[in-house]
Amino acid sequence: MVAYVFLAEGTSLPKVVKRRVNALKNLQVKCAHIEAKFYEEVHELERKYAALYQPLFDKRSDIVKAAYEPTEEECEWKADEEEELTEEMKEKAKVEEEKKDEEKEDPKGIPEFWLTVFKNVDLLSDMLQEHDEPILKHLQDIKVKFSDPGQPMSFSLEFYFEPNEFFTNTLLTKTYKMRSEPDENDPFSFDGPEIMGCTGCTIDWTKGKNITLKTIKKKQKHKGRGTVRTVTKTVPNDSFFNFFTPPDVPESGDLDEDSEAVLAADFEIGHFIRERIVPRAVLYFTGEAIEDDDDDYDEEGEEADDEEGEEEGEEENDPDYDPKVGRRAYC
Repeated sequence: MVAYVFLAEGTSLPKVVKRRVNALKNLQVKCAHIEAKFYEEVHELERKYAALYQPLFDKRSDIVKAAYEPTEEECEWKADEEEELTEEMKEKAKVEEEKKDEEKEDPKGIPEFWLTVFKNVDLLSDMLQEHDEPILKHLQDIKVKFSDPGQPMSFSLEFYFEPNEFFTNTLLTKTYKMRSEPDENDPFSFDGPEIMGCTGCTIDWTKGKNITLKTIKKKQKHKGRGTVRTVTKTVPNDSFFNFFTPPDVPESGDLDEDSEAVLAADFEIGHFIRERIVPRAVLYFTGEAIEDDDDDYDEEGEEADDEEGEEEGEEENDPDYDPKVGRRAYC
């Protein structure tokens, strides 16, 4: 009689085959460790190319904050066919533009560049409050800085501000610590570098300008005498600038559900700023990158709907399908 070992799927394999499957799993663990080394080298490559991008980003910053005026040649841009105008329309548009310029003062640089980027991106605009906007008008640049060679994997987001009435800092930072190493207890879950934690910075608020706090008044009734007094309390206030004070992650790694949700959203935002916002800022300013993102999501949604419909049809036609159990999804 052949001994069988039951698998999670409800199927069975002979014991000798199960042994060989275990051997494949051990090979898979070794693959995960090689993959981890691959991502470490990718991080080194990112650092190398970040140095090549930076002069271009510095020039972008100089144009935005009016430290540099681009030449006529640098400002030439060939429009798409759909954007091209007839000579008559071009002349009319030029006259109207000159008329508007005469009516208003000549703006310096590109006013509210980063604030506009933030407002154009849903992930960031959801964080913005009305009282954040006057401060973000002073944001001049965002840079990504990678950890030095030989140091633990990490990256920092650097927010540069011009002098303003709200705080004395000219630089606010947020650092994300990463790990590219399979978990010993669950090596098969490895899917590239993970953000393990983040640290913010102290904002030196000008007196009375700290928008991350608000003052509320509460009435309290004395238990014995029945008299009522008004107590003033300072409580946290919703603000984008809470981004720089993330929850502390204890050494045990245990967090309550609220803190976990805050950190998960924080990691997503930090990664998005690093991967998309900083490299393509001008396209988020104009809205062109938003259109591309929307197109991508529409296509994925349509594909997902089609696949879902096909799977539902297959399940309904499968005599062994149990709707209470369902099927495991593999990727």
